[in-house]
Order: sequence, then C-alpha cells, then structure tokens
Amino acid sequence: MNTSRSRGRTPRTLRVAALAVLLTTGAFTPSASADSARTETPVGTSGGVTETVVRVKAPLPASFGARPAACDWLSYLRYRSSSGPASSADADRVLVAQPGILEGAGAFDSVARNTVTRAAEQGRHIEFWALDRRSNCLEDRTGIASGDQHTAVDYYYRGKQVEGRTFAGFVGNDKLGWMAKLGIEQTVRDEYTLLAAELPDQGVRKDKVLCGGHSLGGVITGYFATADFDGDPATTADAGHNQCAGYFALDTTVSTSLGDLSGSIPDDTNLPDVGLGYGVVQAGLDSGLLPRSLSAPVLLNPETMTLLAIAGVGALQNPGGEADLPSHLPANTNIEATNRFLFSKDTATFLTGSPAVKDFRLTNEAILGSLMDDQSVPLAFLQSSVGFFDGGPITDKNVPVTNGSSSQPGLFGTEYKAIPAEPHGPLYTWRNYDRVGDPDDPGYRSSDGTPFTAAGKEVTDIQELARSMAGQPLDFTEQYFPTKLVTDLELATSPQVKRLIVHPDGLTANPTLTVLAGDGLLAGRVPADLHPVVADGYQHLDVLTAAPVQNNGRPEPVSTALTEFARTP
Repeated sequence: MNTSRSRGRTPRTLRVAALAVLLTTGAFTPSASADSARTETPVGTSGGVTETVVRVKAPLPASFGARPAACDWLSYLRYRSSSGPASSADADRVLVAQPGILEGAGAFDSVARNTVTRAAEQGRHIEFWALDRRSNCLEDRTGIASGDQHTAVDYYYRGKQVEGRTFAGFVGNDKLGWMAKLGIEQTVRDEYTLLAAELPDQGVRKDKVLCGGHSLGGVITGYFATADFDGDPATTADAGHNQCAGYFALDTTVSTSLGDLSGSIPDDTNLPDVGLGYGVVQAGLDSGLLPRSLSAPVLLNPETMTLLAIAGVGALQNPGGEADLPSHLPANTNIEATNRFLFSKDTATFLTGSPAVKDFRLTNEAILGSLMDDQSVPLAFLQSSVGFFDGGPITDKNVPVTNGSSSQPGLFGTEYKAIPAEPHGPLYTWRNYDRVGDPDDPGYRSSDGTPFTAAGKEVTDIQELARSMAGQPLDFTEQYFPTKLVTDLELATSPQVKRLIVHPDGLTANPTLTVLAGDGLLAGRVPADLHPVVADGYQHLDVLTAAPVQNNGRPEPVSTALTEFARTP
C-alpha cells in the first residue's frame, strides 16, 4: 500500500470536516422563482463540484388527506461541475437516482461527487440528482444542522430548543394517514413530475437523462420505465422509458420484481402479511390498523436512525476525541436494545447488557465505524467498508450469528464481525480504509485465525461517510419509509399493481448499466446476462460511499463506470 496517502490523510480529513460543518450552518440564501414553486439553495462548492438542494412544489391529490405543508414539495440534491453550465438542460447528461429502502438523498453524496468530478476531468459536464422520496418531508434536521453532538442529542431527546425551535417528536402512526396511499404509483409519478418541471422539453429528457437507483431504487426505476403518465397508452411521449436515454442500477437490477433484493428487508420489520391480499392490506393501511411506515425493534426506526446522523456529527466535530455519546444518550428500551444488538460479543452479553458500549473507551470515529462498518453492523444492507478498530485487543462478535456460520448471508452478509475486547481499557481508535494493511496495522484476526479484513476489502473513507450522514441538508436515511411502497411491490401480481405496467417493453427500450457490489446483496448470484460491472470487495452501501481513489491506487470503479456510461451516445 502507498503509505504516503496515509501520511497525507490528516490535513484532508480536517478540510472535509470543516467543510461539513460549514454546510450544516444553513447560512445560504435560497433562490426562488416568482411564484415560489421552486427553490434552489446553495450548499457549497468543493473540488470543482457545486452542490445545491432543490425543492419543487408538487401538491398531492386531495384524496391523500391532511399532511404537513412540507410534504407537498419534492426535493433533491443537485451536483454539477462548477465549470459547467448553470442550466441543467445544457449539461451533457443528467443522472437521476432513486434511493434504496430506508435511504435518503444524502447517501449519494460521494458517488455523485466522484462521478461529476471524473466526467469534468474528461471535458464533459454532467449533473447528478439524488432524489429524496416524499416521505422524507417528515424529518427534522435542526439538531443535526447545529454541528454539535451534544446539542443534537438534547434537541431530539431532551426537549431543548435550537434556534428557537423545539423538536415536535417522532411521528406516530396516527399522524401518517396520508402515507397509506404513498405507494409505487405515486412514487414514479413524483419522479415524472419532477423531471417534467425541471426539464420541460421531453426531447431533452429523452436525449440527456439517465434514470436509475440503488437497491430498491432499481425496482422503482423498472416501474418508472414501464409507466404511462397521461392515461393514454397510445401516446408515448409521456411514457416512462421516453423520459430516459438509459438506465443504471447500483447493487440492484432494473426490474419490476423484488427477487434480486433478498436480504434488503429484515424479517423483524413490522411489514404486514401481504398474503391477506391487496384490498385487505390497503384497508388496514387506510384505517391505521397496519403500520404506515416501516420499522424494526432495533436500529431501523426513526429514533435510532437519528443516532446514525448524530454519530456522524461527532466524527466530523472531533474525529479522534474520546466519545461521550453513549453516556450522553437517554436511557430507554429502544436505544438500549439497539446498543446491545450492535455491541454485544455473545448471547450472554446481549442478555445481561454487561459490558455495555459505555464501558468501552472509543473515539468519535470509532463510534461511527461501529455503527456502519461491515465488521460491526450485522445487517448487510446497512454495511459499508470504512476501515477497522485499532488501539487495543479485538474479539469475535457472535450476535446475532456466529462468525463463519451465517445461514442467511443475504441478510447478515459474510464478513466476520468484531468488537473491542477490553472494557475500561485502552482508547479504541479507528483505522481508516486507506491505512488498513499499512506497516503499523496490527492485522487483527478472528479466533479461528481468519483475518477480519484486508486492504482490498476497505473502500470507504470514514470522514466522507460522516459528511454524507451529518453534513447534508437531506438525510442519509429515510426515517419514515412508506409501508405501501413495499407491499405494492410484494403484491406485484395483483390487478391493482399490474395495471401500472403499461409499457412492459420499456425495461429494454434503453441501454442499461448494472454495477454490483462484489460482497453486496447479489454476491454469489450475479446475473451474468446483464454483463454487470462488479466492484470487488464492496458492500451494499459502498457503491454509494466509496472514496475516489482506492487502496490499489486505481480510481473508484462505480463512478468510473457511470462516467463511461454517460459518454454513450
């Protein structure tokens, strides 16, 4: 490994951290059209990439019922070359990306920047639009935007004000009635509405727009490609496939089936039994008898997903400082269960809660790494490869499955899990992706002698991940994911969903780029007929978060493939 990159890391990290804090200050003034139907707010310019957050007014039909005013707007993060045209219509290409399950626009930050930068180096000016689904309108970023971890915790969990605002609380099912109708039909309609508003000329859309997404976003893109938006199948200018010049899939496939996404939805979510049939499920959603947003008892719910962004704030604010987040958090069943799930080395530790995470000394970066790294978090669709623990002895983590014996690799992945071994002991630090394999790397191994990781399996910079999670105006996660969006897709053979596929040939009407994570959800069952680009060593989230230069010294392969695809006539 090139150790000169490691020696140069600290100044770069500090610059990234300083930028992220700047981006969360909200000190920019938005531009708006005369009728206030659109706003575009500068976020910042760095490395030749200009980022803005765009909001377009697009009221839901009255049939959706009462909802917050913010939910009548569509939002996206717009990334473009600083030296390129200001108008999207004048760009060489516009990549429009749908997020995956429980995922927001902020998750695309690194891949968007990498792709725009790489294209500019080749003399082409492209844009990358990271879409937020409508349900992200329910999230309150005030505490995260403060840039201070204690302030954020006090705002979300202790009722303290920030900038004169008090957190209204996490939204209960009784307040989500409008989301009972927020399924695949409205989701693809929202994408069409946004494209038509931002690029009114259908010819420009057909010539320049590449439609795609990550994970569940590939399935949404499939439904978009086959949809008809004017109610008349005989007129095809409005057809989904005629809004795109091509499709791209990031650790997914462009299809109308959930079959390729095994492991992306944990078994313990509150997803209703779709065996009841479309009508019964819809009635349950409408009445509130069924949950209108998807969640799970640990980690995957609004309260605990907020912790991910708060951990990102700490990693940006003071990367190497000793974390006090575990002791500063309130004590409640939800947070306690999540901490035990993530930080228990075995069943006995999980049941007793001792030692607890607050018994270990961890830096702020190590806290974020333990929440997001593939050697720590068990759920495969949440895993990224951001390095490894350092600074003290490490032991196997054998909850919820034993290392080397997972019967559900699609859900838990195949990487060995690890946890610090000494409570009340040394300060555990975080070895970033580009320092794994350096001469001073301890080379930690599992109890059976298997190395926990290697340089070729670490691809994401932890500071870039922290920026994506805590330094963006739109969230990395989707705290209120519409249950109906999943139940619609699981009920794809029902007449109510089948009717949405008006132009089935739309799936093959345009060229498609499929990029898969080598260790992601499709590992071991790569669909060869799609001729995919495979990013070796990548986990499911790495296709979005990977650093621009990898440990082999080569450019990041996902953005490289997207840039090349964007050159295709």
